[in-house]
Amino acid sequence: MIKVVVPVAVMMLIILWKKIPKIGGNIHAALIVAGILSLLMGGVYSVVEWVGAWVDGIDRIAWVIALSIVGSIYAETQVKLGTMETIMGALKAKFHNSPRALTVSIVLALVVSGSLLGDAIAASTIIGVLTIGVLADMKLSGEKICAIIVMGASAGSIMPPISQGFALSSSLVEANPDAVVRVGYGTIAVIVLFICLYVGLFLVKKGTKLSPDAAASHQGQTAGQILKNNWITLVPLMVLVVVIFFRTIGVPQIQFDFVPDILGYIKVSENLSILDVLKNITILNGVTNGIVLSILFVTIIAFLFPKVRSDWKDTLSTGVKNVKVTVLIQLCAAFMLGSFYAGGQIEAVQEFALGLDTNLLKIGGAMAMVLMGMLTGSQSTSQNVVFSFFGPALVNTGVSKIHSAVAGAHLASAGQGLPPADLTTFAVAGIVGGLLGKKVDPLKSMFYCVPMCLLLAAIGILFLYI
Repeated sequence: MIKVVVPVAVMMLIILWKKIPKIGGNIHAALIVAGILSLLMGGVYSVVEWVGAWVDGIDRIAWVIALSIVGSIYAETQVKLGTMETIMGALKAKFHNSPRALTVSIVLALVVSGSLLGDAIAASTIIGVLTIGVLADMKLSGEKICAIIVMGASAGSIMPPISQGFALSSSLVEANPDAVVRVGYGTIAVIVLFICLYVGLFLVKKGTKLSPDAAASHQGQTAGQILKNNWITLVPLMVLVVVIFFRTIGVPQIQFDFVPDILGYIKVSENLSILDVLKNITILNGVTNGIVLSILFVTIIAFLFPKVRSDWKDTLSTGVKNVKVTVLIQLCAAFMLGSFYAGGQIEAVQEFALGLDTNLLKIGGAMAMVLMGMLTGSQSTSQNVVFSFFGPALVNTGVSKIHSAVAGAHLASAGQGLPPADLTTFAVAGIVGGLLGKKVDPLKSMFYCVPMCLLLAAIGILFLYI
């Protein structure tokens, strides 16, 4: 196990000890160094084999990378269309007389935006900014405002269809992503319900009122009028909802995968379709994932609208730019993952896990994931560093791939939101503080998010045992 312990220990040291010259605290460097060490300690010395390991790693998570890029471009089309502005305006007009109901509706809007954007920080900054003034008018502290925004956006970011958390965990254990997504709808629904009750009952005091100006409906319009006047901005979202619904419903009689089915009918030869050709191309096969194709289809529809089409270059460039950091981390993680397989680390952990008490493996692995998320403020780091080993080991001990993937996504998200290093909270606290003109304590805000994180962790552990 020495060939496993050393690369992982060095990787964690680089991530957590920022005083290391040049590379301290650099997740990219940590992943690459861990990959190199795993190859060397596994007896793989050929540069050609190193490149092959990297290609293998990229191929394993190709659809996750594709989802990140396509999802980000789609999100940018929704920003251009004003989809979330329409939803927020309608909610404010509908619930302006009930601060608690309005706050819950804000949480739901953030959940939707997080789901569309696939990223908590993006949802918090793009949509959360629209909510700060209303929440401040309720006399909520900056820390509570920050926590409400973060919880809604974070829950949305792991909610299908654009769920990088579920996507990554599914890839790491080679689970059917559609089956994982179907379970994810249920678990995230429970979490969202909890957040709504928690915010409505405990963070917003009974008797809270809005000022007359803040309570005024959107430009004097009712919610119905807002939706009627701006329905065009919701078309791509509604199409995506319908497409995803029918591909994940789990009822064979009505289930169909719209875009892959169409590509499957288009033949390039008698026995070969366009879809078959793409599936057989290394790395490019990531585009053939049903979720990726569904989002790509809806993105194309969005580009038919003048608001999006008129500035298509900026939409594409901004979408790619927004996800550049994420994709770079994914490429580095792919090298590490491929190296773990090539160097024999994954196989070694699987063999070691067979000799462990099952409960020790489950609880120890779960704690490691949560702790890594807490220390780095990143669910993807927790998954890449811990779940790349922990996930296959779970499967090897009899836990189903689907349940392992669901558990991994929830445990990583739980750790990310806990003190002291949640990156989303730090970002939002700065924005809230800037707009309100006063200091917002990010650590205090993180503590408000602890109940949600504990529920995420509990659900993750539950799926290790069912």
